[in-house]
Amino acid sequence: MAPLSRRGFVKLAGCAAGALSLGGVMAACSAEEPRAGGDAPADGPEPSQVVVTMTPGSEPAAGFDPLAGWGAGEHVHEPLIQSTLIATDDDLAFVNDLATAYGCSDDGMTWTFTIRDDVRFTDGEPLTASDVAFTVNGIVNGAGSQADLSMVREAVALDDVTVELRMARPNNALLYTLAVVGIVPEHAYGPDYGTHPVGSGRYVLEQWDRGQQAILRANPGYYGDAPQIERVVVLFMEEDASLAAAQSGLADVAYTSPALAPSTPAGYDLLVCGTVDSRGISLPSVGPDHGPVVVEGDMAYEAGNAVTSDVAVRRALNCGIDRDRMIEHVLDGYGTPAYSVGDGMPWASEAMRVDYDADAARALLDGAGWAAGADGVRARDGVRCAFDLWYPAGDSARQALAYDFADQCAALGVAVSPRGASWDDIYLRQYADPVLWGWGSNSPVELFELTYSQGWGNYALYASPEVDAALTAAQAQPTVEASYPLYQQAQWDPATNTGVAPQGAATWVWLANVDHLYLAREGLRVAAQKPHPHGHGWSLVNNVDKWSWA
Repeated sequence: MAPLSRRGFVKLAGCAAGALSLGGVMAACSAEEPRAGGDAPADGPEPSQVVVTMTPGSEPAAGFDPLAGWGAGEHVHEPLIQSTLIATDDDLAFVNDLATAYGCSDDGMTWTFTIRDDVRFTDGEPLTASDVAFTVNGIVNGAGSQADLSMVREAVALDDVTVELRMARPNNALLYTLAVVGIVPEHAYGPDYGTHPVGSGRYVLEQWDRGQQAILRANPGYYGDAPQIERVVVLFMEEDASLAAAQSGLADVAYTSPALAPSTPAGYDLLVCGTVDSRGISLPSVGPDHGPVVVEGDMAYEAGNAVTSDVAVRRALNCGIDRDRMIEHVLDGYGTPAYSVGDGMPWASEAMRVDYDADAARALLDGAGWAAGADGVRARDGVRCAFDLWYPAGDSARQALAYDFADQCAALGVAVSPRGASWDDIYLRQYADPVLWGWGSNSPVELFELTYSQGWGNYALYASPEVDAALTAAQAQPTVEASYPLYQQAQWDPATNTGVAPQGAATWVWLANVDHLYLAREGLRVAAQKPHPHGHGWSLVNNVDKWSWA
């Protein structure tokens, strides 16, 4: 099983509100360069701009380098500075960017892309199929890349406008990754590329002050429609500082949380974006006698849980939690119940939905021999129905979800002890104890990895030949549309009564899809948003070139 290490890439220290000088952060935007919507100087109008705040974790640790993770990884998004072969529209359908046509061989082992012949990098050099091959091979062979192109064996440029991707195995999920992989120039790629990127996308990197801000300016040589917003200033700051940036009028769009949403300042509206940003708890499905799990080299992780290894407990937790109550209590209503890592997506299964029924949950526990003790906590064969629930200590929303979950479990006779910790400490417990995770993307890749027996996110250590076969067959389909029924079958197959649905293995208890909230200045027209993946970050500005001011 490969390690899950994506969060380790983004551990930059945040800018706390008390230590942040808003004027200093905006040093590059002088008094002679007003914010968007402000009064223009007498010598003529300034380019339109927006100022957007993002979490400190949204700052790319390795710079704006697609070979190191820019655009991919935990917070997938369009790379803006670089072009991509394809992209997704508002309905998440694939559309061409650099590509003019593409297709796959009947055996799924060769993808062929024809690209435009009129694209130039910002240094004036043409973008050719060799640059595409260089980028893909760099990711395939690179140790530090967060983009998953492991299904590709090699990329070969056949001529200036034709590139073949020769596969190691059939996998149509390739397209979802290619939609966020920016193409870099072979002739201008080097160790400092992340800080001085040369691209062919809608924007160029004008300035980057680590730990503070990144400034993008419209690319005058862009081959597509000219961006309506010519300058994008991104401020990296913690939640309280983000609110302060809006209150002071510094930010045009500032991310916020349900707890701070009532503090929306005058002149701003609350922008609510729907998401597939799911909060869920992994439930180890094997007992403590499973033995350690060797994840990387000599690193062995303790595995197995004496309580959650009982499928009756896992099923009871799924139907015994009132998700609507939790969303009202913890998220002030800004969210929807979650039942999977992809609710509402074409590959989601209705079988993952579960109605709240505390009596049914108690009956499941009674039937499995978990009897209530004098303290109200159930036990069986001397084992208390109790476990620790780990969550990242710096995440106030997850902390609140963990404690609400624990309160609801107590009413079922299950004792849950929330434990806040660093991710380094949580990873040590990820196969032994339940963990409150955040997941969600606009692709079925996470569904695969959290469910497949050898997936990097199979914290439950659940293995089913039937589920694995359905998942493998889904990726091998000639089109992504043909894969949807097989992904649904992996979640629940009534013919064989197998799958990870609540009536089956119940390897997760999903809680909520959290809305992403932003304070948006009045007069700013934010273009229609795709469902946001996990994380307050760059996905908001996927289409910033189509925003406008009234």
